[in-house]
Amino acid sequence: MSIGIVASEFAQVAISVDTSAHDARLRLEDLRTGRVRYLDALELETIVWLREEHLRGLLDPSADRWREDDPLR
Repeated sequence: MSIGIVASEFAQVAISVDTSAHDARLRLEDLRTGRVRYLDALELETIVWLREEHLRGLLDPSADRWREDDPLR
C-alpha cells in the first residue's frame, strides 16, 4: 500500500507498507538511487526512542553515504 513521497532539497523517498512478509513493514525507497530498506515495528520503535545525538549521528551523510568504497554504488 503506497503512502506517498517525502521529499526535501536533499532527498526524495517513496514510502509504502509491505505486507508480503509475516508482519507488515515499512518499505522505504531512495528515489535517487533505487535503494530499498524495510523497517519492521521493532526497528521503527527503536528510531522513535533514539536519543537526539544518536539520531544526528545516523544523519551524517559522510558516515555511509556518498563514499567511494560503498559496495552498493
